Parts: sequence; structure tokens; C-alpha cells
Amino acid sequence: MQVDRDVEGAQLAEWPRFQQAPFHGRRLRWIACALAGVASLGWVLAFFIGLFSPQSLWPAVLVSQSAGLWVLVAGLQSAWWITQWRTRILSPAVDIAVAAEEPVEHLGWYERLLERIGARWVGLLEQIGTPVLWLAGWALLVLLSLQHTWDLTLPAASLGVSASVGAVGSLLLAFGLLVFERQMAQQTPAQWPEASQLAQLTRVAIIVLVLGALGLLFARQGAEWPARLAVLMGLLPGLVAVELLLRAVLSLFTARRDSLEPTLLGRSVIAGLLRWPPQPLQALQHELHNRFGIDLRQIWAFSYMRRAFLPVLVLVSLVGWLLTGVHEVPLQGRGIYERFGKPVQVFGPGLHVGMPWPWGRVLNVENGVVHELATSVGDKPAALEADPAEGPAPAVANRLWDASHVNDKSQVIASRHADQQSFQIVNMDVRFVYRIGLTDAAALAATYNSADVPLLIRSTASRILVHEFASRTLDGLLGADRVSLADEIGRAVQADLQALDSGVEILATVVEAIHPPAGAANAYHGVQAAQIGAQALIARERGAAAEQTNQAQLQASVAHDQAQASAREINASAEAADLRFNAERKAYATAGHAFVLEQYLRQLSHGLGNARLLILDHRLGGSGNAPTIDLRTFPLPADPASPRNPVQPGAAH
Repeated sequence: MQVDRDVEGAQLAEWPRFQQAPFHGRRLRWIACALAGVASLGWVLAFFIGLFSPQSLWPAVLVSQSAGLWVLVAGLQSAWWITQWRTRILSPAVDIAVAAEEPVEHLGWYERLLERIGARWVGLLEQIGTPVLWLAGWALLVLLSLQHTWDLTLPAASLGVSASVGAVGSLLLAFGLLVFERQMAQQTPAQWPEASQLAQLTRVAIIVLVLGALGLLFARQGAEWPARLAVLMGLLPGLVAVELLLRAVLSLFTARRDSLEPTLLGRSVIAGLLRWPPQPLQALQHELHNRFGIDLRQIWAFSYMRRAFLPVLVLVSLVGWLLTGVHEVPLQGRGIYERFGKPVQVFGPGLHVGMPWPWGRVLNVENGVVHELATSVGDKPAALEADPAEGPAPAVANRLWDASHVNDKSQVIASRHADQQSFQIVNMDVRFVYRIGLTDAAALAATYNSADVPLLIRSTASRILVHEFASRTLDGLLGADRVSLADEIGRAVQADLQALDSGVEILATVVEAIHPPAGAANAYHGVQAAQIGAQALIARERGAAAEQTNQAQLQASVAHDQAQASAREINASAEAADLRFNAERKAYATAGHAFVLEQYLRQLSHGLGNARLLILDHRLGGSGNAPTIDLRTFPLPADPASPRNPVQPGAAH
């Protein structure tokens, strides 16, 4: 119950909560400082561990536990403000009247603006209240820290001795807070009204510390629930922080008076539900009655619901238990019905009715689902991400020999070098396509005769592959033997699985790749490059030799043809000269001197054909006068009829 100083000012000193206010304030301050130091240390450790090991379990555990402690620190600080108000009421400070200072006239406009803004901000902060700002700041700090560590994909890992040390430290701190919580729970409302609400916030920190210790103790390789618990336990302080933030915001719309005793702002309805036995309806009823004056006990509908709750709950539980005997088998599955632990029947797809749990249950079995299994140990398919069409090819598309692949497995094969027996190592990728047999016997065998069907197939296939590859050579594997290798391996694996009564049916055996190890690929590429270079050099030299041979043959053929042409031409000239000589001899025998003169004139005309002539006639000049020869250079008159042989008038030939 709140008190008003103006109404009951003289009686406040007699009340226990006002008398013990200084002691409560000192106690809350020391506890809040100690818890704040521990929470800050947890945040610092989480920050440094997160830098070096982002996927570690420690940051999530430390931040969640620190968030629980910060929520408690926020509640302790809010209660401390109330104790300060009560202490101030018992020993009020002496008001000293301060003479109003006269305004300074020489201040500039900038100084006056700063004073006005400062006064306005100070007034706004006084109106909001310091406790509200602190509470909102703590709540936001808790929410932001939990947001950075919220990751439900943390891998399971073993933390070693540090996990035990951290669990022991968490339990010791939880025990200390449990002692504090018991002390707060024993306080009466007259002595300390806020003690019960602080005990509720203390339970939040205790629960988070205990959950963190359990997660650290059971953290090991293969167990994923400790990692999930380390992240999910931050929900409790996160919800309380959200409630505290809402209370801080809603308090801005509540009128406050300095003379009225303040109420605890850092309280939580969610923390109040953490009690045993849990009574959420009763807590809600008390809140409605205290806040809004609504008494749910006066409503007959709620009274009837309270009386009928237990019978209805029993009836619903009975119907739900009977419905556990109704089983739905999906279309791609089958179900093995067990009655008192003994398999009775194999159900097909659809709805089936049997005895309820635990007398009857149905084990799910696949129905014709086809699987692909690689023989490499530890095969775990990774999530494939879509690659852009214009970007580079993904790493899984690299099928070159010099790249190591996830599904490759090394095998030893036979070898023979220099008449000596040896061995070689090759990498191969063999895949099996299998399914659970379609018969009821196969479903029963796959369920009860093998704990892990893929592991059984992989181990059987590994043994068969060692036997098959030990008797083969590299040339055979890369040649004709590869065609029949897949069929032989598939038949051998199927025979062993049938002998083990596994209920598995091998549909196909696929040999994806057989190649040397990635480490030997570069050397193998060097040998191939040297062989290709030698072959290219031989081909180049052979081409040069062929070119020179063809050139020599061409030159010899040209010389031979030229010699034949020259000989034929000389023979033809000789024959023509012989024919001409015989013809001239016959003409001379027939014509005599006329033939000689004709030949002379023909040779003369042939020799003088291109000469410039001046022909003189002895008849020129008359009466014995000799002709006059003018040796001056002048062009001779050209005869239109004969330009090459000009004839002077009166000249005679």
C-alpha cells in the first residue's frame, strides 16, 4: 500500500520499511554491484571466445546467464531507488534558499540558446525520471546481447574440463542466489514490500544458471540438445526484459508526485509465474483484482469451469490416450504393428486401428523410396546452393583428376613393373542405388536385423571393393574391365546383403570415376605432356624431312624437264637448218646466179630495213655537173605510201 507524505508524514518513522530503508539500500547496492561485475565478466569472456571460436557453445551460455543476472540487477536497482526515497523522507535535506541570480546582460545569443536548451533537457529528464531510464537501458542491453548469440544451428562439441569448471561455478552462484531468494521470500510485506518481487526475479537468474550448468555438463560430441538448451534458455530473461521495457514505457503516462511513495517498477508477471506449484490463473486473478478491481470469483461461469475442469481434463486425457491406437501410415511408407513388443502385421498406407500406447505401437518403414549411397566413409551430403548461370562453375562440378572429391575412396590394385609384382593406389567413386524390399519379410528384416541400413551397405561394399580391386590392374580398370566391374560389384554386394537377411534391394551400381590419386595427377600430367611433346617433335622432324625430299624431287624434275626441252629445241633448230640448206642448194642448182642475186637483195633489204637512206642517181644534174650533197641535218620528206623507205623524185633503184 502506497503512503502519502503529506497525509501521514508524522507516522512514517514508525513503519518498519522506513526504519530499515538505509540497511536495505546498502544491501541492495552491494549485491547489485557484485552481480553486475559477474555479468560483465561473463560478457567479456563471451566476446573474446566468440572472436576465436564463433561456433563454440560458451558465448551462448555466458550471454544467457549474464542476461539473467542483468535482469536481477535491474530489479535490485529499481528497489534501491525506493529505499533512497524512504531514507530521504526520514532525514529530509535542509533547503537552503539561494538568492536568484540576476541575469547577465553581456551574454550573447548563442549562450542564451544553450541555457534554454539545457534547461529544457533537464526538465524533460526530471519529468521522465532516472529509474525509468535506467530500467529501459538495462532491458535494451539484455535484448541486444541475446540477439547477437541467437543461433539454433550451433554444432555439438565436447568442451572438456572447462565445461565442468564452468558448471561448478554456475551452480555455486546459483546456490548463493538461492540463499538470497530464501531471505527475500521470508520478508513480510510490512518489513519490505519489494522483497517478494525481488525473490521472483532471483528465480529467473537461478533457473538460467542451473540450465546453463546442465548444458555444460552434458555437452559432448553428437549431443545437440545442450547447444539448443544454451540458446533457448535465453528466452526467459529475454521475455522478462521485454516486460520491463514495456513497464518503463508505460510509466511515462503515469502521473507522479514526490510526496507519494513510489512502487517497484522492476517487477515481472512472468517471473511471478515461476513458483511451485504453478498457479498461473491465481496470479492472473490477483493482478486483475489489484489493478482493475475485477474479481473473477464472483463470475459463475468461471466457477463452473473450475469445478468441471478436472472431469473434463480426465475425459480429454482418456480420449487422447485411446486415440493413440489410431495410426496413419503415409503413402510412401509402411508400418510394422507391434502388440506387446511383438511384430504382428505390416500395415500399408492408410488409417489403421490397434491397441493404444504402450500396448501397441507402429514402426514406420519406407515403401519403395529409392536412395543413393556413396561408399566413402563419413559421406554427408551438403546443402547445395544455387549458382548463377553467368558465374563460375561450382566446386562440385570439378571432375578433374587433380581435384579431391568428397565421395572419392582410395583402393589398392595389382601392378607389374619390370617383371616384378607391386601395387598401385587409385581413387574411385562407386555409388549404390538401393531401397527397402517391397515384401513384408523385407520390411521386417530391414527393421529388426540391422540398426543402420546405410552403414551396413557401406561396410559390406567396402569389403567387396577391396576384394574386387585387389585382383585388377590399372589398365584393366581403365579399359575393358570397367564395363563389367559395376555388375560384378552389385551382384556381390546383393549376395552378401541377402546372406545377412538385411531386406535391402540393390537396384543399380554406378561407377562414377576411377582415376589416380589427386597427388599423383600432376606427375601423371607431366608424363603425358612429355609424351605429347616427344610425339610432336617427331612429327615436326618428319614433316621437315618430307618437305626437303619433296623440294629435291621438284628441283630434279625441273632440271630434267629443262634439259629435255633444250635438247628438243636444238634438234628442231638443226633439222630446220638442214631443211633450209637442202632447199637453197636445190634452188641454186635450178636458178643459178638469179637465186644468188635474190638472196643478196633479200639480205640487203633485211639489213637496211631499219636504216635511214639517201639514194643519189647518176643522172641528176645533167650536162656533166656533179650532184651537190647538202650535209645539213633536216628531216626527209615522208612518202605517204611508204614511210619507212622514202623515195626522191626521179630516183632510181
